[in-house]
Amino acid sequence: MGRFEQLLRAVVFAWGKTDLNGDSARRGGPAWTPLLAHLLDVAATAGVLWDRHLPPHIRQRLAQAFGAGNETTARQVVMLLAALHDLGKASDCFLGQWQHGRTSLQSKQLAKAWEEQARTAGLPLGEDLAHAFYARHEHITAVALPRLLGCTCPECGGTGERHAGLHDAAVLLGAHHGHIPNPETVERARGAAPVAQWGDLHAAIVQTVADAIEIELGTVAQVVEPVRPSARVAFLYLVYLADWVASDTEFFRFRLPTTPVKNWWQAANQEADQAVQARRLTRWQARPMTWHEMWPDTPEPRTFQADGMRLAPAEGQAMIIVESDTGSGKTRLALWMAHHLARTCGYSGLYMALPTRAAGNQVGQELRKFLQTVLAPGEVRDMALVHGTAQATDLVHELVDAHQTHGDALTDLSSAVETATCTDASGLAVLDPWYLRRCLALVAGFGVGTVDQIALAPQGSRHWALRLGALMCKVVIIDEAHAYELFQQNLLSAAVEWLAEGGASLVILSATLPRTIRDELTAAWRRGLRVTGDDDASQGPITVIDQNGRLRRGGPLPQHPATPKLLTAIQLKQDVDDETLVAALLDQAGNGGCVVVRSTRVDPCRSRYRHAVKLAQERGWRPDEILILHGMLLPRHRLPLEARLASMLGPGPQGQRNPDRPNRLLVFATGVIEQSLDLDFDHGVTDLCPIDVAVQFRGRIHRHTANNPHRPPWCRTARLTMLWQPGPHGLPVVEPPDFKAGRPIGTYDGLVYAPYVLAATWHILTQRRDVDGITRLQTPRDSEWALESVYGEPSQDAGAAQTLLDRTHASYLEALADEARQAEERLFLPYTRRRRTPVDTYDLASGTNQGDGDNGGIAGIAAVSRLGEESVDCLILYQQPDRTITYDHQGLLKADLGQRSPSRNLTAYRRQQKDLLANTIAIPARWWNGRRSLPPTTDWPTHPQPALRNKHVILITPEGTCLSGPVGRLRYDQTTGLERM
Repeated sequence: MGRFEQLLRAVVFAWGKTDLNGDSARRGGPAWTPLLAHLLDVAATAGVLWDRHLPPHIRQRLAQAFGAGNETTARQVVMLLAALHDLGKASDCFLGQWQHGRTSLQSKQLAKAWEEQARTAGLPLGEDLAHAFYARHEHITAVALPRLLGCTCPECGGTGERHAGLHDAAVLLGAHHGHIPNPETVERARGAAPVAQWGDLHAAIVQTVADAIEIELGTVAQVVEPVRPSARVAFLYLVYLADWVASDTEFFRFRLPTTPVKNWWQAANQEADQAVQARRLTRWQARPMTWHEMWPDTPEPRTFQADGMRLAPAEGQAMIIVESDTGSGKTRLALWMAHHLARTCGYSGLYMALPTRAAGNQVGQELRKFLQTVLAPGEVRDMALVHGTAQATDLVHELVDAHQTHGDALTDLSSAVETATCTDASGLAVLDPWYLRRCLALVAGFGVGTVDQIALAPQGSRHWALRLGALMCKVVIIDEAHAYELFQQNLLSAAVEWLAEGGASLVILSATLPRTIRDELTAAWRRGLRVTGDDDASQGPITVIDQNGRLRRGGPLPQHPATPKLLTAIQLKQDVDDETLVAALLDQAGNGGCVVVRSTRVDPCRSRYRHAVKLAQERGWRPDEILILHGMLLPRHRLPLEARLASMLGPGPQGQRNPDRPNRLLVFATGVIEQSLDLDFDHGVTDLCPIDVAVQFRGRIHRHTANNPHRPPWCRTARLTMLWQPGPHGLPVVEPPDFKAGRPIGTYDGLVYAPYVLAATWHILTQRRDVDGITRLQTPRDSEWALESVYGEPSQDAGAAQTLLDRTHASYLEALADEARQAEERLFLPYTRRRRTPVDTYDLASGTNQGDGDNGGIAGIAAVSRLGEESVDCLILYQQPDRTITYDHQGLLKADLGQRSPSRNLTAYRRQQKDLLANTIAIPARWWNGRRSLPPTTDWPTHPQPALRNKHVILITPEGTCLSGPVGRLRYDQTTGLERM
């Protein structure tokens, strides 16, 4: 027997995965699968994903980085490298974990039997596996691989030059569990698998995989040069995905070490093909469609939409900025653009990003309808809702149910593969539960979620390259681009730069986009393209920057007759006490009228609602005609309320009046109302807020023209009342109290919005009032003036308000500088700022400093998608008098708190997760400070039920009194929400 045959005999006894969940045992399979078998599974999966999942522009970038421009060569090299991601598992510290780690006695017995076989076969195990030098296996890969692929530098034990490409590729493979390691981490791993002990066996693994793929190892060093930043991200994205797909035991069977390796390779290719089909990980094949076919209820595009369609580039990626009033048809134009770009560029799908979860929930239904139209008859595609409480929504569970109807891969593989089509004349959106796992939702072909996913993509949080890589494969739509703080805008700019570099396309929508934001987004796009581009000086509300950086504008100008014109009449009114305000509104709308009162914060919203309920009966109002909506309601109570509002105040069928619209309604809400639901009120009242927020809120007043003939006489004209709190010298109170500065009177609204922006908004509206005291703005004619008056250069001749504007502007600039600094500390960019050269791979190192994207990390550096106060997720459950735990106060829904697993009982697991999320709420971190502070969560009692482990649990009585956790400090009401006592 030759040396290589001897090594191969030993190689097959290095285990790669063990049967922890018992999946293999239930099928009568072995207790472990060889490492080499898993590597071949990943190689096969990477090849199938290359062919069916990656869009052309990603393959082209990988071809340059791993094939010297030859796509066939690059495909083989990437398959080889992806397979070798787990090479470091061939080491004492990893292989010893089975017997010496935290496993059951039975598992340890199986491990002992394996070790005896492995040593007999010649596997070079050390004498004491329990105390082996430890390093993570992916970091051992990063150390060992360059030498095995041809680098002869001193680090690799030679005397030649360092092969930067091989070292970069190895470091990227060292990130396949989420974080690109830093040099010190990689260097430390050098002692975990000494070349003298493991070098020959590692070489045998590499050669065996190369032989299966049919690639000459000598060619690898000649073609690997991953310099382009997006190529590195795309490579890591493919490795993540191939590893996760190939690790799914429902598709990939454990292999026996006695079976020939060639049989493993044949099985790997078959199973990879099945898995990619079953997960629907194939590119979107967008078919040609007319506007009429896409939107049969509006067979002809509006002038605004038609102009945008003509501006769309015939080929190549593009960034398209659409600025228009609410209700003008921006969303439909954006979806048409996404479909067009998918056809011309071959994108794998699209992702729609919105500012709030509520907005995502509603737009998700619209995307679902869109997909039914644009997908080919019988075509089935996955559509994910991407945010933290997605599994609490009915939409997600409807999509999962639709998936199971057409074959559930988790329970019936053959059904998923063979019957994953529908017989209807339309397409179908579904959701494989696989995409509910952490970080995988963005991989689904289609998605709707929050903008947080884009803001996290260029930060060093766990699996950041998966987020970014998934977005680079798609058309990305960012809605309400004006609704983000500067910190988030800077993160979005970094993401735009990455997406431009990676070949993605962007469609950005806004009703009120300040020029500074528009200019920065344009500059970021061009930085990513590494071009300056021409500007043809054209005008219009639609801006298109093509793949060469050339900028064109179009669409009807404000004065054009076809331009939709929206008149916003704003009445500035001094704030009065809540009872007086509410009494006036109840009287005003007594004979009819749907009114919304928007509060900046939850406390005044709740106070106004309670006064309304108190006064309702004496003024002839029923309790069900007065509603409250804000963020301190459990999803169990908030989501049905949002659905109820949408059914009453949403659009009617085919543009007609909604038959369910009530004669009168009074809704008290916070800012979620202007960024979420497609609602139409007859009149609106708001606290003093920034001008762009006011205009956006105005979009919920007289939104649906079909209701205009039926509005009560008192609100026949669209009007928005803005309340302001008077202070000294007749100026508004916009700053929070500051006793050190001599300001005992203040407003906590100044902690939500920048005081300067509130003061500037009040000033420009005051200066523009007509003789009747009403400020009339016509958009889009006045949009630029209004936005620039607040967000542009500050006023210099503001009379009595100048001192207030100057003082608050100085603080505003300091706050903006701090936000910019914090964003700069966190984000990764593809190119250096000064020289515009590609960043080094180690410049993208991430890990403990940044945390996992939603927790951990060093204070001030941890990856976050937005600033503002932190919060703590808490689970609120009801304890009935008989000590039964329920989800609801009536005691009708008994809580399932047992151990549920998706692999054992998917239906029960889904139901449990939905119910737990529906009872989870984010409590502001500030509630743990001050006079009424809550006790630390570490002092809260723990609960023995499996579902409550590692959760912050609050038990309350059916009446809402807190029994467990912060006892007596909180109260919850299913109507008014959670509040401190």
